[in-house]
Amino acid sequence: MLGLRGKNLLVTGGSSGIGQAIAVRFAEEGANVAINYRRGLKGAQATQQQIESQDSKVKSLLIQADVGVEEEVIRMFDTALAELGGLDILINNAGFLIGGESHEASVSDFMKVIATNLTGAFQCAQLAIKHFLAEQKPGVVINVSSVHEVIPKPLYAGYSASKGGMGNLTRTLALEYAKHGIRVNGIGPGATITPMNDAWKDAPEKRAIVESHIPMGRSGTSEEMAAAAAFLASDEASYITGQTLYIDGGLTLYPEFAVAWSTD
Repeated sequence: MLGLRGKNLLVTGGSSGIGQAIAVRFAEEGANVAINYRRGLKGAQATQQQIESQDSKVKSLLIQADVGVEEEVIRMFDTALAELGGLDILINNAGFLIGGESHEASVSDFMKVIATNLTGAFQCAQLAIKHFLAEQKPGVVINVSSVHEVIPKPLYAGYSASKGGMGNLTRTLALEYAKHGIRVNGIGPGATITPMNDAWKDAPEKRAIVESHIPMGRSGTSEEMAAAAAFLASDEASYITGQTLYIDGGLTLYPEFAVAWSTD
């Protein structure tokens, strides 16, 4: 991808799944990568090992921080800026979900999800944008959202609300800072083979049910999500801002309408 070599990247939640694939892909493109993790140190180390095994001269570092805690986010940015010598690209990937019937869910659990998935993404974007403005340079923010930005997810109200909010956060920041050359976009993964989906990805019957709703008939891979993120961060996407690109095998196409309803 054009324009990624030599850039400095911070990816949150880089210890597994999509975040790990993003870190590795950007390093392959020649970017220096700061890999954030919360508790998955071994996973973050595995990410770094994959980067180092590419026989590349890119710089990589690990930064432990909970993006749902304001003070830890500030420390994470201070470390990334000092170690990398600046920042060009932020990938807001950290996120999780808590399930349960909405009428029984605790407000505490709801707010925990919002704190990481949405508030944490906002604070990270805010600090990245402050840096871009202070340096008077363009920059890129990519929010890793979900098809549940637009598709409701029963039993996961907090997750759905966080991703819906992330969509509008993406558009709002994109509009506010476009005049400064700062681009803000999102990717919306569909069903993807990641540890977050352990409940169905290795269970043939459950996986078949999930994939029966996908027009392309299969789940996506973390590498496919990373490729989309790399494109949106690159100079090849220099005229794109305020968009969420859904990488979902057609899941957001209302697949039940694949067979036309009769109007006779």
